[in-house]
Amino acid sequence: MKKPLEKNSQRVVPAFATEAEEAAWWYENRSHQGKELLAAVKSGEAQVLTKTKLQERIAASKKAPAPVVALRIPAADLALARKQAEQKGLPYQTYIKSLLHETLTKREKRKAGW
Repeated sequence: MKKPLEKNSQRVVPAFATEAEEAAWWYENRSHQGKELLAAVKSGEAQVLTKTKLQERIAASKKAPAPVVALRIPAADLALARKQAEQKGLPYQTYIKSLLHETLTKREKRKAGW
């Protein structure tokens, strides 16, 4: 019997010294990564990027840049955000923006009764 995939499992891609080392890691882990990707697509966590969605993203990226906002964040929160971003392989500012966006979107949906 196959073991079910953990929902919201921690996805960690290690740092690599060379491109060949990275290619070997992806090849060795292809089965597991493929199963995780399929599970994420089925659960709605990941979505297929269609040509239309890609064109929308490209068009949106060509719009005026987002305004710059300065926030005072407690050192402990910033350290935690940096740690989590590193585990996901993201720049910490991008990670913080994505957390903010996800939270605001969820709250707006709850408010609207979705």
